[in-house]
Amino acid sequence: MADKKPLRVLFCLGINQNFFDAPREEQLDVWAAFGAMWNGIHDTSGVEVIGNMDDDQTMVGPSTESPWTTYLLADVADYETVTQCCNLLRTTAVGDTPYKLWRYVKIEARIGRELIVQRA
Repeated sequence: MADKKPLRVLFCLGINQNFFDAPREEQLDVWAAFGAMWNGIHDTSGVEVIGNMDDDQTMVGPSTESPWTTYLLADVADYETVTQCCNLLRTTAVGDTPYKLWRYVKIEARIGRELIVQRA
């Protein structure tokens, strides 16, 4: 039986208006929570991060739809692992607030496969 190929996943993350409306101290807590979530994706078993891209210098204001604020490209073992990564936004606490990261950041996982173009 052939080994199952990993899923190629583009995690698209967008900062929403709640972040921009928050006081500076809360924004710093969000940034720390974002780092914990980001590192959590990297550390999840079955995830091999390929790279990332940040639009923060040319994307100003909240991401209400595409384009997103930042992207993380990874090979992921299976669909359950993709959902585990997305769930980090629901479970990562923001400082001492009662809020989780999803209040300030949204995520969408685009799932596909590696495109391989055969040479003639």
